[in-house]
Amino acid sequence: MSKYLIRRLLGMIPLLLGISFVVYALLNLVPGSPTDQYEFNPTIRPEDRERIIENLGLNDPWYTRYFTWLGNVLQGDLGNSFLNYAPVDSAIMSALPNTLILSVTSLLFALALSVPLGIISAVKLNSFFDRAVTIISTAFFSIPSIWLGLLLIIMFSVQFQSWGFPSLPTGGVRDLRGDSGFLDRVEHIILPAFTLGIVQLAGWTRYVRSSMLEVIRQDFIRTAQAKGLKERAVLLGHAFRNAMLPLVTLVGLTIPDLFGGALIVENVFSYPGIGRLTVQSLSASDYSVAMAAIMILAFLTVIGNLVADVLYGVMDPRVRFD
Repeated sequence: MSKYLIRRLLGMIPLLLGISFVVYALLNLVPGSPTDQYEFNPTIRPEDRERIIENLGLNDPWYTRYFTWLGNVLQGDLGNSFLNYAPVDSAIMSALPNTLILSVTSLLFALALSVPLGIISAVKLNSFFDRAVTIISTAFFSIPSIWLGLLLIIMFSVQFQSWGFPSLPTGGVRDLRGDSGFLDRVEHIILPAFTLGIVQLAGWTRYVRSSMLEVIRQDFIRTAQAKGLKERAVLLGHAFRNAMLPLVTLVGLTIPDLFGGALIVENVFSYPGIGRLTVQSLSASDYSVAMAAIMILAFLTVIGNLVADVLYGVMDPRVRFD
């Protein structure tokens, strides 16, 4: 196991370097510049704009600036924002916890519902419950996150408030008008977590159902039933564990979807996370902040896949890493 982990961790280095090079090239080759905001500003003279470009090093070729950026990152310096000159690491550290909380919440929400729904749907094959779960999961799997988020805001925030019902916040992570407690944070995360996790919930429910149907038809399940074991013990002790093995890998592979979906969901709900920070920095051509945010998402994605592979080996003793 230790040799496998070392080998995988070492393999992440060239992978992340390649990602950083491609992303930096794309950011600097697309039209736009951090100094475009000064071009039509009457208070900024052309020579002042040229001096700002020179101070930011934007006159150098992009590949030269990439190696300068990489050298600074290896020394722990993420640089400063091109817009407000604030340290990039402070912006990242203020946004990253919010994204992690949102992603973990949506992940737990999807797992907590998809596993029992998939198991019950498989056990009650072709029943009304099974057909209802299949239809609803297919519908939710097909709904775009941006449309669902706007629909939830209209229903549970706008309409509920007009009807006099308790309404949920439309955005942010806490109420700025008073003290923010735990319940206030929970209220603010309900809608974005539901929007982000509903696609995984729908997909995982169908996957668990299919996996359980395949397992419960195996010979070892019929043998366990023939021994007189209770149905609950057969399902949970034998079928469930074997059916969940592929789900572990599936969850690890969908972690990138969670962080990718956060780019949309966080902007719909004005949620101050890495996704919203990335979109804002890209819109303003703030290369330093955009690079840091994108590389954080890439690093979390690679680590998520590694964790999924390790958990698969832990749950299935037949898997050998060495």
